[in-house]
Amino acid sequence: MSTLSTIPELQAEVAQLREELSVRDQLVQQLSQELFRLVKGNAAATPQPELSERQHAEVRALREQLQSVEEQVAFYQGQITERDAEIQTLRQTAQEATERTRMLEQLVQELPRVYHEKFEQRLIPIREKVAQIQRENRQLHAELQSVSYRLAVRNRRISQLDLPSFPRLGGPSHPIPTFGNAS
Repeated sequence: MSTLSTIPELQAEVAQLREELSVRDQLVQQLSQELFRLVKGNAAATPQPELSERQHAEVRALREQLQSVEEQVAFYQGQITERDAEIQTLRQTAQEATERTRMLEQLVQELPRVYHEKFEQRLIPIREKVAQIQRENRQLHAELQSVSYRLAVRNRRISQLDLPSFPRLGGPSHPIPTFGNAS
């Protein structure tokens, strides 16, 4: 028999062994009664100094049967004890497996929450870094605009050179010179 038998199979086998043990017990009881009857019958009968050879053979046969039945009973009781121990071990193993399964199911159900919490914890420094970089970016952008404005103002001052201003020609106060009447 395989040691990997299922609990129902083992229980069926134990039930069968108990039934066989019950039959053996009945046989032992019957043989004991028969033996007692024979012994009592011999004592109640006319006292004979010795039993006949046939009676000795019957008594020996009955004792051998009784011994055989007792050995079978002991064997089956040993098997029942082994099976009971095996069933107990299997039940304990099944209970431990059930408890472990429940624990693992609970762990699997908690995993999304745990991972979400861990993810959120890891995101906190990243969010802080992003906020810091955005602040620095805004500050640098403001500085860039300020520098660009100052540069533009400076460039305008440089492009307005102090050149002497000349009067416009061709106006009423300044006639355009001609070369006379060169004909």
